[in-house]
Amino acid sequence: MSRQELARFLRDRREKLRPADLGLPAGTRRRTPGLRREEVAGLAAVSVDYYVRLEQARGPHPSARVLDAVAGALRLSPAERAHVFRLAGTDPAPPIGPVRTVRPHVAGLLTRLPETGVVVTDATYTVLARNPLADALLGDFGPHPNLARRYFLQGQRAERPEGGPFGPIAVARLRAAADRYPRDEPLRRLLADLRERSEEFRELWRTHPVHAPGHRRKTLAHPDLGRVRVNCDVLAVPEDDQQIAFVTADPGTPSARALRHLVRSVRPHHGGDLR
Repeated sequence: MSRQELARFLRDRREKLRPADLGLPAGTRRRTPGLRREEVAGLAAVSVDYYVRLEQARGPHPSARVLDAVAGALRLSPAERAHVFRLAGTDPAPPIGPVRTVRPHVAGLLTRLPETGVVVTDATYTVLARNPLADALLGDFGPHPNLARRYFLQGQRAERPEGGPFGPIAVARLRAAADRYPRDEPLRRLLADLRERSEEFRELWRTHPVHAPGHRRKTLAHPDLGRVRVNCDVLAVPEDDQQIAFVTADPGTPSARALRHLVRSVRPHHGGDLR
């Protein structure tokens, strides 16, 4: 265990956090930037004395549970969390669940690309954020916005997808998520629902499909515009195990004109939780 390095890392990350990042009042008597040690201890459900000793490199060997709690309190990324476990000389437990908030620089893409449909999903294909054009193009996502649920249970599918249907892609990602987050209850409920209600999902699950994010072309059936031929390019956000899908049309085509028409018809809104 590298106590000095662990202490320095924890102090550095604590001092970079703002109270507002965690919904805490800023107060008027903060002499130094960042959170107070007692605030981190409270968020991690450990004693203030215990956390202070960790930051002063004189604490005991922290357990995996304590490290998980401190990592959560400090809003560490998966890579930072793994680094903390390495410094403590402890085997990391699998994360409880996928990250379900969106970083500000990712959220900014939604507003900076008005003529591109943008959808951000977590490791379970739950839609975390989308821009107005994506809403207008893809339709209502419902109270539980999840692309796999939408595909397998609601029958909303692209016509003539090039590169194969979405089903194997969704199952490959959900299988990977189930391996990484075996303790995530929302994912367990989603998989149970899909297994119970979709024969196609059950058959695909048995085939163990493998897929990497990339480029696909598909034709969407829009209720007002008719068939719209679009490109779907996926960018991975590895630090949060998320994906950003960019939906565009080839310049100069009727589909591009259709997207511009939609852009003029939509009004901006907030599409997800941001951090």
